[in-house]
Amino acid sequence: MPIPGHIDPVPVPRRVTPRVDGRVDLLGLSKEDIRTSLADAGMEPKQAKLRGKQLWHWIYNRGATDFTAMTDIAKAQHPWLEKRFVISRPEVIEAQVSEDGTRKWLLRSDANDGQGAQDYEMVFIPDADRGTLCVSSQVGCTLNCRFCHTGTMRLVRNLTPGEIVGQVMLARDSLGEWPSTPEGRMLTNIVMMGMGEPLYNFDAVRDALRIVMDGDGLALSKRRITLSTSGVVPMMARAGEEIGVNLAVSLHAVTKEVRDEIVPINRKYGIEELLQACADYPGANNARRITFEYVMLKDKNDSDEDARELVRLIRKYRLPAKVNLIPFNPWPGAPYECSAPDRIRAFSNIVFEGGISAPVRTPRGRDIDAACGQLKTAAEKKSRAELDRLAEEKMAALG
Repeated sequence: MPIPGHIDPVPVPRRVTPRVDGRVDLLGLSKEDIRTSLADAGMEPKQAKLRGKQLWHWIYNRGATDFTAMTDIAKAQHPWLEKRFVISRPEVIEAQVSEDGTRKWLLRSDANDGQGAQDYEMVFIPDADRGTLCVSSQVGCTLNCRFCHTGTMRLVRNLTPGEIVGQVMLARDSLGEWPSTPEGRMLTNIVMMGMGEPLYNFDAVRDALRIVMDGDGLALSKRRITLSTSGVVPMMARAGEEIGVNLAVSLHAVTKEVRDEIVPINRKYGIEELLQACADYPGANNARRITFEYVMLKDKNDSDEDARELVRLIRKYRLPAKVNLIPFNPWPGAPYECSAPDRIRAFSNIVFEGGISAPVRTPRGRDIDAACGQLKTAAEKKSRAELDRLAEEKMAALG
């Protein structure tokens, strides 16, 4: 029985808007979108179905960006494809490598897409047993979390499915991980935790992650993908039903007063409403726990009382949960300081004693501003008055 107000989870072919140069970018298109685009360009329907499957394989399994590399497509057809289609990648403006091996890319969208060139960032964090790509969903951010550098940016626009998938493709290019196989690759996990609030760009994030999870393409298991939200409560159930990946929630405080200040969306969707949405999240269980992100801010949210209240709330809603304690990553003009190491340990111990896992995340990529909350493409400085005014504008836009 269909759920009122929810989109059918079966992908529906869509008409794709050509770029300024008249060509259609195939990156970010589903199998059906590619087939439809070929047919719209004049290819006979049966051939469009076959060629669509071949193009999908070459784009998402082999990482091809040049039609001439597609050896099972007749050479005579390569010029026809090149005239009408392109397989893009984000432009790399700057690539940095941290002392700890973390990589950060400053990317620029293709000006040919008709939306103008815009800059955004992605980060790759290598570990001994995994490699995690932190993917952006917006240029700038809808929200204004006060501890987050990205939150000081205005929202410029949402990223397209192609720009979201393009980050994964570019990382695979850089790591030399084509063809796409599940074994032995460095890029093992994805977190939608870069610039932007993914649930305010729901359709594009959903469509991009479906491509990432497709077994015939990039083939990352949904269990290796995490979507992070600051608490867009009305969209959380849809995310569970239509995407089905792991959920991370930027909680960061346990009282209305403090969360209203540091995560202003709390004024619209409060803690109790948010935690109930977590309890209702489809697929959440002890094997797939909800992760609560909790940035440690000195004298703001790091007391023993805060830790005990965190345990009480998680128990109240019977949540299968893990808490990631994040030492605050400072940036110029930040209004907060990081909690002292012994304070963070004491907080962690109280939560652990309450029966909830509460590891302290090791900051990564701080020297290249790639750590949690530091992503920001522009280096301009804003006064406190400007930041406050921007915060009010964003809250007004959120209704």
